[in-house]
Amino acid sequence: VQLQASGGGLVQPGASLKLSCAASGLTFSAYAVAWFRQAPGKDREFVGGFHRSGSIPLYADSVKGRFTISRDNAKKTLYLEMNNLRPEDTAVFYCAASRTIIYSQLRVASSYTNWGQGTQVTVSS
Repeated sequence: VQLQASGGGLVQPGASLKLSCAASGLTFSAYAVAWFRQAPGKDREFVGGFHRSGSIPLYADSVKGRFTISRDNAKKTLYLEMNNLRPEDTAVFYCAASRTIIYSQLRVASSYTNWGQGTQVTVSS
């Protein structure tokens, strides 16, 4: 299983970015998938994810209404559309996938067996 995250960059507050995570070596539709982020000196934090294909996505409270997660099973790709970015969104963003994960553990980083390499998002004026 390989996950390749891309789309990060340096943007000003209020701007938008769209991250992508291309997956290979797995039946993508059968996996729980999620985005996490990690700021310097902080723990890895859940951003949003799907427990199963077709399920309603979960979001962290800090990004609700600003971020939208989506998945394209045919392209084996997970997306994170981020609007109205704030300086506190600055972090390395990671995509994660797991074949076996229970719903209550979707927000827990240690529950995921596969991780992408991360893409840096910096929000600064």
